[in-house]
Amino acid sequence: MQSLTVIRCGSSPRMETLLRCLNLDETGGAQGNTLLFTVALDRLGPSEEYVRLLRRVRDGDFSGCLAGVLVIGETELDTKAAGRELIFHLNRRGCAFPERPLVEATGSIHNLEVLRRKLGLASREEALLAAARGLLDRLSSFSPPTFAKPRLLVLHASERKTSNTIGLGDLVLQALDPRVEVQMRSLRNGSIEDCRGCSYTVCSHFAGKGSCFYGGSIAQEVMPAVRDCNALLLLMPNYNDSVGANVMAFMNRLTSLHVNNSLSGRRLYGIVVSGYSGGDLVAAQALGALCLNKSFLLPPRFCMLETANDPGEILLQPGILERAAAFAAAISGDLLPPEPPV
Repeated sequence: MQSLTVIRCGSSPRMETLLRCLNLDETGGAQGNTLLFTVALDRLGPSEEYVRLLRRVRDGDFSGCLAGVLVIGETELDTKAAGRELIFHLNRRGCAFPERPLVEATGSIHNLEVLRRKLGLASREEALLAAARGLLDRLSSFSPPTFAKPRLLVLHASERKTSNTIGLGDLVLQALDPRVEVQMRSLRNGSIEDCRGCSYTVCSHFAGKGSCFYGGSIAQEVMPAVRDCNALLLLMPNYNDSVGANVMAFMNRLTSLHVNNSLSGRRLYGIVVSGYSGGDLVAAQALGALCLNKSFLLPPRFCMLETANDPGEILLQPGILERAAAFAAAISGDLLPPEPPV
């Protein structure tokens, strides 16, 4: 790992104690480094300093950077939202992220109680320190694999005849390097039940059998495909500023696979088409569910965001072929080994 650059935004007693325990100091500039953003929120949430940081990020170039984010709050709100927002915009500016790149602590640190019990620690403060050290370990060991014949799983839940999102997905898939093996699955097949919130024991029981309490097409077809893929491309039309119900059910029920199978090393990609606006909300939702909460890696600029309403309108957007080809080239370049020098 390159030398770690700590970029601090705000301060709090808990943050200062944590950074001392981690032996972290501010060093160097951002370009080309491994970065750790530390954000301290007060009782009112994001500060003016945070807004200034976000504006600098949105105007910056973080190509070649790898980052993690540590957020400490004074209340029970804002830590996840602030961390996800920062990660989303850093990624849009070319920054990559390892699995679970966000460590957050609410005012009570109750959000780390499950981790405390899992690790057998005496206090939530110890759980916070363990979580932060785990993030540093993931940054230091980050080395995304490449594949001679990468397997890309494409998931959608749309009607092909009318879906602008599938239309754009087809453009991207047509432009992929032919060495990328594509498997497409529809989440419309069969009855898709959402997660019922089983206990960890029950979820682990069914996961050990390669299934889920509800079974169905997600357990029988989608979960094995996720287990066997190297990367996942989600086609996500914007439904009321959210992913659709079947995509949400897939995200929720992926826990049953995550319990007994490591999802580490798999990349996450997305395509979002909005009829009006709000594509960033949908992309951030997928980012939060599968990178922050599961173990998918987030490659630079992981998601393509477009706007189209009437069926087929996406194909008429100026420059859409070039943008689709560029996104396909980025996916191919991420997954395939680099070409040997001439």
